[in-house]
Amino acid sequence: MHKLKLVIYYLFIQKLPHSRLWSGFNSVRRWYMAKVLKLMPNDSNSKFENGIYISDARQLKIGTYARINEHVFLQGKITVGNHVMMAPYVAIYTNTHEHARTDIPMVMAGDTDTKPVTIENNVWLGRNVVVLPGITVGEGSIVGANAVVTKNVAPFTIVGGIPAKEIRKRT
Repeated sequence: MHKLKLVIYYLFIQKLPHSRLWSGFNSVRRWYMAKVLKLMPNDSNSKFENGIYISDARQLKIGTYARINEHVFLQGKITVGNHVMMAPYVAIYTNTHEHARTDIPMVMAGDTDTKPVTIENNVWLGRNVVVLPGITVGEGSIVGANAVVTKNVAPFTIVGGIPAKEIRKRT
């Protein structure tokens, strides 16, 4: 049944136009994510745009007042806190390709073990941010556009770059 719910999401719900055209599109997506996929509480303040990829809805938990923009990629066991903003094309990974072995082609080596990702409350992930497996982005943090987060981000910190480094603390 879970796979059928995701198929319906990908065939219909995900493809609804952006809410700039009509806010009802967001209402349908929000209802489906809350009531059918059970990702989050039914929260009228959350916004979900078109093209969001969800690998496994059973492992994804989203808090209230979320803002998830178009074409965000959410792979694996991810916990998203309250009041979180994700700009377009954010990608959050919980595993990656195995590459340590040199005796076989990488394409045959499989995937690494899954490491959950946590995005705490009141976080802003800028456009094209990549969050790698096992990361916690601390409460109140901002991750600048195009950053690749390879280490945990301390609470109330602004980071940016490849790899993401501290720019300053939020005061």
